[in-house]
Amino acid sequence: MKTNEEILDLFENHLAQIQLPEEPKDLYAPIIYSMSGGGKRIRPTLLLLVCEAFGGKLQDALPAASAVEMFHNFTLLHDDIMDNADVRRGKPSVFARWGENVAILSGDAMMIYAYRLLSGAPADKLPRIMDIFTTMALQVCEGQQYDMDFEKRQKVSVVEYMNMIELKTSVLLAGAAMIGAVLGDASEGDCKKIYRYALELGLAFQQQDDLLDSYGTVEELGKRIGGDILEGKKTCLMLNAMSRATEPDRDILRSTHLDAKLSEDEKIARVKEVYDRYDVPRTIQQQISLRFERALAILDTLEIAVERTEHLRVFAQNLMGRKK
Repeated sequence: MKTNEEILDLFENHLAQIQLPEEPKDLYAPIIYSMSGGGKRIRPTLLLLVCEAFGGKLQDALPAASAVEMFHNFTLLHDDIMDNADVRRGKPSVFARWGENVAILSGDAMMIYAYRLLSGAPADKLPRIMDIFTTMALQVCEGQQYDMDFEKRQKVSVVEYMNMIELKTSVLLAGAAMIGAVLGDASEGDCKKIYRYALELGLAFQQQDDLLDSYGTVEELGKRIGGDILEGKKTCLMLNAMSRATEPDRDILRSTHLDAKLSEDEKIARVKEVYDRYDVPRTIQQQISLRFERALAILDTLEIAVERTEHLRVFAQNLMGRKK
C-alpha cells in the first residue's frame, strides 16, 4: 500500500496531465490558475487512501479524485466573490485578478468540468458515485446558504452552527471518502462507516480551525490571529459563549467588533476575556478531541484488516496536527 505522501504525488502527477482548452483564455486561464495554486489536496487524497484501503485500484479512482478537487476549487472561486476576498492561498484570488464576472463563469465551468472528470470512473460504479457526488454538491450549497442566512440573524444555536459546517465543509470530505469506498468495493455498511469517519473528522477540523483563529499562532493558522472576532463571525466559540454568558457579556460579544473606539488588538482581547471567563477554549478542545477519537474508533469497526486502516489513521493525525 502507498503512503499518504506517495498518494499525494500520484494525484498531483495525474492532475498535471489534465489538459484544459486554451480558448477562450479568460474562461480557462482562471481555472488553470486556481487548480495549480497549491492547496493540501485533502479530499482527493482521502478518496484515494480509502479506495486502496479496501483493495481498489488507484488508477480507477483518479478521475473521481480529480472531480472532487475540481468541485472544491469551484466552491472557493464563488466563495471569494461572496466574501469579497482578494487573497486565496497567499496570492490574488480569481475574483481579484479577473473580476466578478470571470470568476462566476469560470466557477460554473469548473463545476461542469468536475462532472466530465467524474464520468471517467468505472462504468459499473458510475451511477452510485454520481449519486453520492450530486448529493454532496447540493449539500455544500445548502451549507453555504445557511452560512449566509446566519450573518443576518441575531440568534444562531450551536446545533444550527454544527449542522451548517457539516453541510458546508464536512460532507465534501465525507462524500470523497464514500466514493473511495465504493471504488474499493466496500460493503454498504463500510461505506456508511467511512462516511461517518470523515464527517466526524471534518467537524473536528472545522472546530479546530475556529479555535486556532482566536488561540493559535500565525504559523499554525497561516494568517493573522483574531480575524473571526474582528468580523463578528458566528463561530463555535462565539456561539458556545453566547449560550452560557450573562446578558452584559453577550452584549460584548455582539458589539465589540463594531466599536470604532477600540483598536483591533483591544477588540480581540476583550472578546477573548469573555471566552476565557466561560472556559470556552477548553470546552471546544474537548469536543474536538471527542470527535477525533470517535473518527478513529470507527476505523476499528470496518470489515478489513486493521493494518489496512493505518494510512487512514495517519491521515487523520496529519489533518488535525497530531503527533500520535
